[in-house]
Amino acid sequence: MSAMVVEAPHSIDEFVKGYEEVGKLRGFRCANCGLVTATWGLACSRCGRYPLDEAELSPNGRVAAFTILTVPGDEFLNDAPYAYVVVDLDGGGRITGWMPSVKTENGLAIGDRVRFVTSYRPGVQFAKASEGSTSE
Repeated sequence: MSAMVVEAPHSIDEFVKGYEEVGKLRGFRCANCGLVTATWGLACSRCGRYPLDEAELSPNGRVAAFTILTVPGDEFLNDAPYAYVVVDLDGGGRITGWMPSVKTENGLAIGDRVRFVTSYRPGVQFAKASEGSTSE
């Protein structure tokens, strides 16, 4: 039995740059089972269908988990402390990101509403949904 060679419509780097440069969160939707994911992939992690359909994800969601980083990587050294968050997006998909406006554990809670904000800075950046525009 020969293995099937699968080609991706784009690289992981192109996928990530899509939301950093275009300002939209991108993900995938499975036409077979309906799974929505923010994780780059070639086939559905639930049912195995190939290929997945690209989908624009909601910029809004709720905090599922978070931690305060006080010793970050070099790229974020001048921003510490900040919150590293796991967000369940409205309409499906779960994504990780960071919130430079949150400096302490008391500044955020599980279930808080957040929204994706565009920035010249790397990564997926979120702000509290009640905050004014924080685009940098």
